[in-house]
Amino acid sequence: MSAWQTYLDNNQDKFLNDFLEFLKFPSISSLPEHMDDVRRAGQWVMDYLNNIGMENVQMLETGAHPIVYADWMHAEGKPTVLIYGHFDTQPVDPLDQWDNPPFEPTVKDGRVYARGASDDKGGMFTPIVAAEALLKGEGALPVNVKFFFEGQEEIGSPQLPEFMEKHKDLLACDLALSADGGQWGEDQPSLMLGFKGMCALQIDVRGPNLDLHSGLYGGAVQNPIHALVRILDSLRSPEGKILVGGFFDDVVDLTDADKAGFAEVPYDDASYKKDLDVDALFGEPGYTTYEQTWARPTLEVNGIYGGFQDEGVKTVIPSLAHAKITCRLVADQDPQKIFNAIKTHIEKNTPPGAKVTVTALGDGVEAYLMPSDHPGNHAASAVLTELYGKKPYYVRVGGSLPVCTLFKKYLDVYMINYAFCLMDEQAHAPNEFFRLSNFDRGHKAYCMLLHHLGEHGLAS
Repeated sequence: MSAWQTYLDNNQDKFLNDFLEFLKFPSISSLPEHMDDVRRAGQWVMDYLNNIGMENVQMLETGAHPIVYADWMHAEGKPTVLIYGHFDTQPVDPLDQWDNPPFEPTVKDGRVYARGASDDKGGMFTPIVAAEALLKGEGALPVNVKFFFEGQEEIGSPQLPEFMEKHKDLLACDLALSADGGQWGEDQPSLMLGFKGMCALQIDVRGPNLDLHSGLYGGAVQNPIHALVRILDSLRSPEGKILVGGFFDDVVDLTDADKAGFAEVPYDDASYKKDLDVDALFGEPGYTTYEQTWARPTLEVNGIYGGFQDEGVKTVIPSLAHAKITCRLVADQDPQKIFNAIKTHIEKNTPPGAKVTVTALGDGVEAYLMPSDHPGNHAASAVLTELYGKKPYYVRVGGSLPVCTLFKKYLDVYMINYAFCLMDEQAHAPNEFFRLSNFDRGHKAYCMLLHHLGEHGLAS
């Protein structure tokens, strides 16, 4: 048995107790009253990293919530691997739906229940324990390692672009690993190759300069709600095809290999519909469900409001109507270009008698897609196959993970999603939990991957 495995086996109780201590910090980054708690959680991480033998441990300021950095750079001639995670958490409301206080971690039925247990304190503590096992058990790491843990991921990492631009040299690496993410299932590994970007906007439609009596003015002036409905209906065909000019200009078509890889992932149409309680699925024609959700851009109305909303009847023609839209984008689509295309389309399709304003909600997020044959994927796949006894699925995700795009943009490295949480662990919801079986598996997985990279490097 390897020295690192022996160390892991002999210290399981210690790791669990340390994890529970970490979870007690109410490090909610979105609430100003918890700003000090976020910093205290970061200080706890720093103390732990110092104690296990990491070097250059420091808290780096961003102007808001801090970054914790550490490294160990004594593996001459070996790759440098940067491991990312975050120690901030979501808020806990609704509090009355928790079985136990969210920052008083509870172990039950092989699970740890607490806010942040799965997202991402369990994730980011996993590679720290692996580094401890390697340093304490073997006296060295098989590759050069940098840790980069942030305290603002749950609020969108607003200071991270400027921070990464400023600290390019400090963060320089050959490969990045994300401890924030997860696997396909308890017994099925996966590698996430892509995340969608996003473009968000608001439409404000104005009709008359005040609400009007629908009897006195009905039929004589444009109703902004009717106008808005017509605008929204013009954005997609009845079959679900997006009709905005230029929307698909930069979309890279799926290859036969992409489609074959998606088809390897089990999918049951009947179960999908049953789980959602719908009698039919709807989407862009010519693509499977996974192709639509993982690799095709979308345009969705997230909210529409205007006029009278209370019970009963109010005979009024409203002055204003509003809608919010988000588009999930795929690789090579530019959020600003998409916004401009939608704005142009809306202006062309605004009915007479209505005035429209289209406003971008934020700068947008670029999509992320890494090559499936990247050497980092080969290394991770080999380790996961050995660990699980089956090959990982190669998947994409319909959501956004901006940090991956930032690492590619500022450090010119791809990020391997190498985390061991699962989708059902109620992240962001009451009774969030993390499976202890995956806590243990993750320690082994990181030790194995770092050794694999030390032995084989990043050769294709």
